Amino acid sequence: MNRKNYIIRNENKNDYFAVENLTRESFWNLSFPGCNEHYFIHVMRDHKDFIPELALVMEADGEIIANIMYLKSKLIDENGNEKETISFGPVCVHPKYQRMGYGKILIEHSFEKAKEMGFDTVIIFGNPDNYVARGFKSCIRFNVCLDGGYFPAPLLVKELKENQFDGRRWFYHESDASAPCADEEAVENFDKNFPPKEKGWQPSQEEFFIHSHSGLNA
Repeated sequence: MNRKNYIIRNENKNDYFAVENLTRESFWNLSFPGCNEHYFIHVMRDHKDFIPELALVMEADGEIIANIMYLKSKLIDENGNEKETISFGPVCVHPKYQRMGYGKILIEHSFEKAKEMGFDTVIIFGNPDNYVARGFKSCIRFNVCLDGGYFPAPLLVKELKENQFDGRRWFYHESDASAPCADEEAVENFDKNFPPKEKGWQPSQEEFFIHSHSGLNA
């Protein structure tokens, strides 16, 4: 594997279109025909939960080849006590640079920066096959669930600092930054800013459906 020399830096306004286009290329037809992740990061930057210090890009030969962004989220226990957490997504690697270790490097770099900022827990919805190697564990191991006591299989937890959980039940509340993505017309109008791409089906969409509709029993 011939890995290019790279730098990791914070995203700036001049990067916005390139990052959005990279996100579109990475997610197109992955979970459903087309995608909305590029619109998500477009609106995410103006949300109160956005963490600009953790909006990172990886650059090689003057080209952005990967990026990651974070939002604040929280846990609430049965007595109403709150614990601040963070969540990332989408994390993107340009298709021609995938499976070369760039994503791993970027994610691990972001963890170290998050720790330096005082954050201790990362919670995501993701494919366990992709994230267990990065130290994520099933939510059920930490008694972290959604309202109603549901433990989704894709809900994954990583402790950036050890012993953050004491056995009590926590309910996860993600940021509502993705809410505008429910507006299909807004997504379609935003997509017109990019080169035309054909929507279609691929097997990863069924895999996404299976993972997103799977749960665990406590």
